[in-house]
Amino acid sequence: MPSHRSTPGYRSLFRVPEFTPLFLGAAVQTAAQTVGGLALGTLVYRATGSPLLSAVSMFGPSLAQMLGATFLLSGADRLPPRTALVAVSLTFAAGTAAQALPGLATGALFTVVLPLGLVASLGGGIRWGLLNEILAKDGYLLGRSLFNMMSGLAQITGYATGGALLTALSPRACLLLAAALYLTAALVLRLGLGRRPPRATGRPSPAATWRTNALLWSARPRRLTYLGLWLPNGLVVGCESLYVSYAPDAAGTLFACAALGMFAGDVTVGRLIPAAVRPRLATPLLLLLAVPYLLLGAHPPVPVAAVCVTVASVGFGASLVQQERLMSLTPDELAGHALGLHSAGMLALQGVSAALAGSLAQLVTPARAMAGMAVVSLAVTGSLVTAGRRSPAAAVPERSSR
Repeated sequence: MPSHRSTPGYRSLFRVPEFTPLFLGAAVQTAAQTVGGLALGTLVYRATGSPLLSAVSMFGPSLAQMLGATFLLSGADRLPPRTALVAVSLTFAAGTAAQALPGLATGALFTVVLPLGLVASLGGGIRWGLLNEILAKDGYLLGRSLFNMMSGLAQITGYATGGALLTALSPRACLLLAAALYLTAALVLRLGLGRRPPRATGRPSPAATWRTNALLWSARPRRLTYLGLWLPNGLVVGCESLYVSYAPDAAGTLFACAALGMFAGDVTVGRLIPAAVRPRLATPLLLLLAVPYLLLGAHPPVPVAAVCVTVASVGFGASLVQQERLMSLTPDELAGHALGLHSAGMLALQGVSAALAGSLAQLVTPARAMAGMAVVSLAVTGSLVTAGRRSPAAAVPERSSR
């Protein structure tokens, strides 16, 4: 099936076959994740009073992403995209419904939640690889920008709606709503996407995953790009994981404000900044991502905190610049695997950071833990900038031998 070249406007993307159902399916799934994640974090915090367990319940599935990237990710290019994406949505529907079972202990909740991270690591690679195939490499940034904007709007809506629902309904009822949204996403993808063959031949296997991971990791420019995508971002998401314990009655507002800032950053980077300027913005945006959280160390009132997280989240636009660079360094037949490794590694580091931030909040306060995570993010960004200046010029992307 031929690829389609993108044109400068967002509207033109919806004229590309299969873009619209992929976009709508992802939007519904993001809404399900936000409503379900907030409900689960609230359920665990009410039951335990623990910032650590609340943070891990919301972001802990991301910890399993690295296991998925280690054993399953070769399937991102070796499975039929439509079938695989539908299966991922159905799995999340079942897992989220299971979390809503009455009387389920906190430990049992985690046994349901964590395996979903394994499935998510594969789903990210399949989705972004398919997007790259539909739009062609030179249209990927515009398409991913629109997906990120959608994600921001869906999170704003999902967290605001989830926060309102939690005042009227139980967390378990909200989890059932999230499961219904996952089923809707599966239906949209099944009816809207066409049948496409896998991008690569062969059977998915851990050995194939390890070989391709090693190939992608072997080039220093790609290695530094991956670290830049994973570490500063993940550490700041550790700050976000403490919203429930920082402001239990206003966590939905803070999550919605963070999503609003991310939306603004994606619009600015993906649509307003000229292509020649974008590569120079990665470092300033990563610094912006962390600096406002230093102010939260003083535990300002919620309106001030909301402004801080909105401004900080504009910095998430750095990921678009970094993904564009990653695609320029990656051969086409490895696009799904490369983007899946980015997504899985990023989410895994977010899960690790959530656990680290929650542990730190147990020792000090959520506000001080946020400031501490921001300091580490700034230090990591500085280290990566220094390492990048010593990096040799990017080599021509290697071809896979498979």
